[in-house]
Amino acid sequence: MSVRVEGLSFTYPGGAQALRQVSLDVPSGSQVALVGENGAGKTTLAKVMCGLLRPDAGRVWVGDWDAREHSAAQLARRVTYVFQNPDDQLFERTVQAEVAFGPRNLGLPPEEIEQRLTRSLETFHLEGLRSRHPYELTPTQRKFLALAAADAMQAPLIILDEPTTGLDGPGLHVLNEYLARKRREGTTILAISHDMDFIAEQFERVVVMSGGEILADASAAQVFGAADLLAAGHLEAPQMVRLAERLGWQVRPLTVEAFVVELMARPSAEVVR
Repeated sequence: MSVRVEGLSFTYPGGAQALRQVSLDVPSGSQVALVGENGAGKTTLAKVMCGLLRPDAGRVWVGDWDAREHSAAQLARRVTYVFQNPDDQLFERTVQAEVAFGPRNLGLPPEEIEQRLTRSLETFHLEGLRSRHPYELTPTQRKFLALAAADAMQAPLIILDEPTTGLDGPGLHVLNEYLARKRREGTTILAISHDMDFIAEQFERVVVMSGGEILADASAAQVFGAADLLAAGHLEAPQMVRLAERLGWQVRPLTVEAFVVELMARPSAEVVR
């Protein structure tokens, strides 16, 4: 599912302008990261895309739908938004009811609801917690519960707001496996994140925002290789890029794997030095 925004502007009731004539095209099946400092407009843009906020000006197209002509509930069939804080969206009394809520609202038959429920719970290792209250879960489990509820909707476009917050190594592995599956399924993924290592590992296209505007829309290599752009967006390069810089390399590997490949290709004397 593609999403396209044209000339979006949005001002909050208090007078703060969060978006200024923003235009962005995300083709179907692509994976795009939104980065920038707090207050850059990333979350506001995401909420406008899924109909949670209505822009002052401009248009949003979700596939062939003009978002102005559809409610947030209708748009949820095409785009699912996962909040940064899962506690902002968990409301049912059991894990099972939380994940089943969306599919049930779609009017799906009971057998399909159960199939979606089971798959989503298994994906995030929550199958044994069906009868538990969401607030009896650990923070990581609540994060996964919000993701499972979104996954059960099977929307062709998913927006993730700070998906790595609070995750340890094993939790991050589960998230990465989920994203790999969604790519294979052709799902369009839009992620908002301050975790530059995660972005470098998972996304080829990066959109940098600042002050409600788009500063850059380029490949991860181009964004993380441009010191002036990183400074303008108040961003820090991924760890491997910073390490390569400290070593005096001209090459800027984005991931651990790419760093190791570059390291092994260098003369042993250089590596020892």
